[in-house]
Amino acid sequence: MNTKPAKEPISIAALKVRQWMPAWDKVRFDPNQGQGKPQAKHFFLFSIRASHLKALTGVYRRSTKGGKARSIDPNVQRGHEETRSEIIREFVNFGFPWCEMNDSQRNKPDADDLRKPGWLPGAILVNILQPKDKRNGIQIPDEDLIQIREKPGSTTLELPKNFVGAKWEPAKVYPLEVIDGQHRLWAFEDFGDDEEFELPVVAFNGLDRGWQAYLFWSVNITPKKINRSLAFDLYPLLRQQSWLEKFTGHKTYRETRCQELVEALWSHPESPWHQRINMLGETKENRDYKGPSATQAAWIRSLIHTMVKQWEGVGTKIGGIFGAPASAHEPILPWSRAMQAAFLISAGNSFKRQVKKSKAQWATNIRSIGDPELFEHDDPAFYGQYSLISTDQGIRGFLFVINDLCFAHSQTLKLAEWQCDERLPKKSAATEEAPVTAALQSFAKTPAASFLEELALGLVSYDWRTSSTPGLPEATRIGQGVFRGSSGYKEMRRQLLAHLEAQGGQVGTAAKAVRNALGYK
Repeated sequence: MNTKPAKEPISIAALKVRQWMPAWDKVRFDPNQGQGKPQAKHFFLFSIRASHLKALTGVYRRSTKGGKARSIDPNVQRGHEETRSEIIREFVNFGFPWCEMNDSQRNKPDADDLRKPGWLPGAILVNILQPKDKRNGIQIPDEDLIQIREKPGSTTLELPKNFVGAKWEPAKVYPLEVIDGQHRLWAFEDFGDDEEFELPVVAFNGLDRGWQAYLFWSVNITPKKINRSLAFDLYPLLRQQSWLEKFTGHKTYRETRCQELVEALWSHPESPWHQRINMLGETKENRDYKGPSATQAAWIRSLIHTMVKQWEGVGTKIGGIFGAPASAHEPILPWSRAMQAAFLISAGNSFKRQVKKSKAQWATNIRSIGDPELFEHDDPAFYGQYSLISTDQGIRGFLFVINDLCFAHSQTLKLAEWQCDERLPKKSAATEEAPVTAALQSFAKTPAASFLEELALGLVSYDWRTSSTPGLPEATRIGQGVFRGSSGYKEMRRQLLAHLEAQGGQVGTAAKAVRNALGYK
């Protein structure tokens, strides 16, 4: 009689990681509270096919059904959000930013250059059930268990003998339970054994449910939200040159252009914001410049809403002077990115010069309370903590009126006629110092440069004090408080336009035209 040899169970090599501090022995462990002392002072690291891990995993979700008290619900995972797993699935297949693009965006010409690898290097956090463990009142049988085999210098995890791959189901209880990473696992719902995509795993062994909840909390609740400035600062490493040549389509194109412009404002020695933009979103204690400085993310958001928006199209009343028509990539104004940077730097320098010369009450007030050591070479009225000019709202307001008035007067100012040195590349980057310097010298001879100087002169008679300025009259403090929050951007734009209109002259005429176009009263 012929008998088939018993199938050898699948084994996975694992790395044993010892983590235990003597101080942890003083922790109050209480098994009655689901916080018993761990049997092992280590966890395991290994990799496994995503489809196999999905098959081996039981996801016990928290639920509010039945009105169960939150303190006695032993399950760690939140409910499954299919849309979230779908986003992860798209990311794995196509990377960022393709994963968040709709079909119409993906079908646009040249959209394929936004495809990227969808790496998932973060580990899935699981717990290996032990003999006699119960889940939802059912004890795990021996045939469903994962066995840990340890030898000197090696550790292997032996999967259940009857494990057959992606379609496997346990006799009664799944041998692994997810502590963190269920949405990543559900993203592989339709993967089969032919898919070799593996995931890194951190596996605890027989960890009590209370400690699983603690791990989930420490991973998902305690970390800070993503630092957008730091994320934007990685754009130069991520982007392709072609991204900088495109305008319409995914917002990544415009964010990339804005990031390059912000980098130019921060790096060019003639910029009024040279080394005074918080590029990494760091706290005051951790950055070189100790004075107030708006973050890179704030600058990028402001540029997107002002200069780098479409020139014309449905719903566009005042376009961006660095913008293109709808469904086009080439800007209306034939400026290189170095010329765009020079325009911003020139506008900022005009404003800085006029503020420095100003004897207005708001400026002298801020200077009287500025830190003399901090502002030994800087004007507190322009850079100080009590000046709106150095805040997110002030920067957005400044960029709004510079863009709005130049857009409204673009033909009068002959913006399209400005041409830089022919010897310089037409596609000069905003971060190249020599082309930007040459563009600054060239721009100084244009009618637009004189217009910006007149505009800056009109701006300095506006009260740029923040509501937190010490000694403000109550009525003034309340009035300045309207700029807080997201609604403050629109209010500052409205007030600055009204203020400039009252100044008269070419600037006043342009401000009136913008106010009428926007429907401001």
